[in-house]
Amino acid sequence: MKAFGAVLLGLGLATAAEAMSVAEFLGRADALRAKGAMALFSGSEIKRLKDEVVGAVSGLRDERLAAERAGRTPAYCPPAKGGLSSTEMLDAFRALPSEQRARLSVKDALRGHFRRKFPCGAG
Repeated sequence: MKAFGAVLLGLGLATAAEAMSVAEFLGRADALRAKGAMALFSGSEIKRLKDEVVGAVSGLRDERLAAERAGRTPAYCPPAKGGLSSTEMLDAFRALPSEQRARLSVKDALRGHFRRKFPCGAG
């Protein structure tokens, strides 16, 4: 499971493709997990999921930094060190009601999770 998570959250370039819904992301991730070790041979699918997460996180970081530069309170305030494991991300996605999974993009779901996990002014 850790190798699967490392693949999902590894570094890579985001694609310009349409944003993936949480429901689609979970469906694809679960299909890969069901393949077990054979998932390693599903390179293009792994890359698609990895790119979706990397693109979402990069976009959220850009939004946060832009808000800070403009003197606005960002949506979330992460610590200098820390991160998001694939297990935590998938658990957060699975905790969403099914109707939200269908309509929320991965980026929007991560924004909500980060807002709850890293509220600004908390400490």
